[in-house]
Amino acid sequence: MVLGVVEDGGVLRRFANDQLLTLAKLVVENALQPIVEVGTGAVFGYESLMRGHDRIGFQSPLDLLDQAYESGELLALEQMVSSRALAKFATLPDCSAATLFLNLDVRLIRDGNALVDTLLDQLRKANIPPSSVCFELSERFDNTQVPEFAGLIARLRRSGFKLAIDDFGVGHGEMKLLCDFPVDYVKIDRHFIAGLDSNPRKRHLVKNIVNFCHVLGVRVIAEGIETEAEFIACREFGVDLVQGWFIARPTTMITELKSAFPHLQEVGKVRRSTQSLDEVLIRKQIELMPTVYEHENIEHVFDLFRRNPGQSFFPVLNANGEPRGIINEIHLKEYIYQPFGRDLLKNKVYERSISHFVDRAPIVGLDADAERLMTIFANMEGSDCVILTENMRYAGVVSAASLIRVMNEKRLKTAQDQNPLTGLPGNRAIRDYMRDIALDGDETRYFCYCDFDNFKPFNDHYGFHLGDHAISLFAALLRRYFFSDGDFLGHVGGDDFFIGVSDWSREELTEILDRLLSDFHDDVIELYSENDRSAGRIKGVDRHGQERDFALMRCSIGVLELPRGRVIDDVSRISAEIADLKKSAKDSDAGLVLGTFGAG
Repeated sequence: MVLGVVEDGGVLRRFANDQLLTLAKLVVENALQPIVEVGTGAVFGYESLMRGHDRIGFQSPLDLLDQAYESGELLALEQMVSSRALAKFATLPDCSAATLFLNLDVRLIRDGNALVDTLLDQLRKANIPPSSVCFELSERFDNTQVPEFAGLIARLRRSGFKLAIDDFGVGHGEMKLLCDFPVDYVKIDRHFIAGLDSNPRKRHLVKNIVNFCHVLGVRVIAEGIETEAEFIACREFGVDLVQGWFIARPTTMITELKSAFPHLQEVGKVRRSTQSLDEVLIRKQIELMPTVYEHENIEHVFDLFRRNPGQSFFPVLNANGEPRGIINEIHLKEYIYQPFGRDLLKNKVYERSISHFVDRAPIVGLDADAERLMTIFANMEGSDCVILTENMRYAGVVSAASLIRVMNEKRLKTAQDQNPLTGLPGNRAIRDYMRDIALDGDETRYFCYCDFDNFKPFNDHYGFHLGDHAISLFAALLRRYFFSDGDFLGHVGGDDFFIGVSDWSREELTEILDRLLSDFHDDVIELYSENDRSAGRIKGVDRHGQERDFALMRCSIGVLELPRGRVIDDVSRISAEIADLKKSAKDSDAGLVLGTFGAG
């Protein structure tokens, strides 16, 4: 037995204070919690979390760390914890390709070199590259106020370690860190993730955090994912990595750890057998230029520029194949052209490695849409390219010229999808609109499916010229009533149309649709002969080949409301409910039926 059960926690803690490190060695364990790629469900890395503190009377790991600091044993405790975490990590079959996330207490910064030395020695013995370790900078205190902080960060980068800002949004000095230091990851605090799917303010904040991080070449991790809806919302906003109980709880048992959670690919969406149009176009423009690794000799970079005289930069990767940024020829010219410049770079005392010359560049996943890539590029003044990744590893770069070609080809494809009679977007654009707007829960959204009743008998009786005229009349009415920037109009085909609007009230939309139906009835009835108008019907042949009377043409509209805060990643679910409403509208007297998603 390591320790007996002691009922008085205070007595146990006072005893532990005197023997803190000794007792910690006996009871403190490292739990690992997976950090997972949003798009694939593959495990990217693990955060090391302390467990067993309660067995010596401490309510949380922070209480234990605070007491260790007061007793002068924080460095020894952290060395023990991080060494054990690394030893456990090294037993994983994929450890060299994964990342271990370790917390770095700001109070250890003055002793940081000792901690780094211990880890580097252990990494060498385990044959694991330093780029497989990421230090999380705790924001309980302002790291940037410690004089030794900048020097420690510089050494960590030179050694190849990665850096993350922990608890982003609730800490101290985090924007200064993001602005002034080469951070690899931002971990958004659980406060902003809890209820993200239904809180418009949080959605707006997270969306913008992701965007400006990607512009800066920083990847984003969402902490504390506890529900499927939170996961879907994070995926919607372009979050790169997630961790939390929804994916997996921390465990001290190596055997309980999985290398992937493939079911996450299917959460909330339908399996797609083909790539999106944007991804197809972007893949065609990817440039797979030569790369350099940050741990390589600077002479290798000179050789690359010499063999590629038309190239002004090269992507820089870490040992795990993740992009760090780019190295630009302009930064090396002063060394190339000055006497003994290249010899100076090789001098170990001067210490100018490849990592010293790395410029940040926008980094984003290959599944991003073309508009988002263009926005990221435009916001990064002076950037040579956007670096694309697949499964968090380098996939290539796209230049501004390449992105312009992508946008032009996309516009051409969109134009080809437009209906030639009405000039309205077709099915591809309608699907894209529904997919995108269903993932944005900031406002109430309405999907309206319009279908003419008794169009075929009219078209058969009066000919396709008047049939086309009726379709054109309806398209013109749509443009008259729906003209705001956020309104979407589509032509499904034939006599079927689609309307998408956001942030309308149900009363406003009902009033406009009633007027649309009334105006269409008034216009289309004039296309009938006077006799047919008087009779209120025409002769026609039904789908079974039987001649019978048909009422005059009208339009029916089924409207599906997707409430504010509701995020849907499965367009087929929306389409199925719209189809039911459309049928109900056709059977109704007014020709207009509204329903709410999920209301049954």
